[in-house]
Amino acid sequence: MVSEEDVMEKLGEIEDPDTKIDIVNMGFIYDVEVNNGEVEIEMTLTSPGCPMHKVFVNKVEEGVSELEGVEKVGVDMVFDPPWSPDKMSDEAKEELGME
Repeated sequence: MVSEEDVMEKLGEIEDPDTKIDIVNMGFIYDVEVNNGEVEIEMTLTSPGCPMHKVFVNKVEEGVSELEGVEKVGVDMVFDPPWSPDKMSDEAKEELGME
């Protein structure tokens, strides 16, 4: 059975192409719920008008779908609360020279 930890680990393999930092450390993942093989992910991007919107949704759906036990993946792209650099992990901030 797939767990939230499994999903987060898989999401940690997906990079933001601009920063080369994974979307978990970028703070894009707000919530993950797993229920009987169905995975719901609430995530955001740096701005509502990000041209990579569909690319990120596709990468997340495809990546998480590879996990054993996952039957369905839903991605809810939200912008409330808006993303800000304070949502980034300390590791990501350090890598980008923000600390």
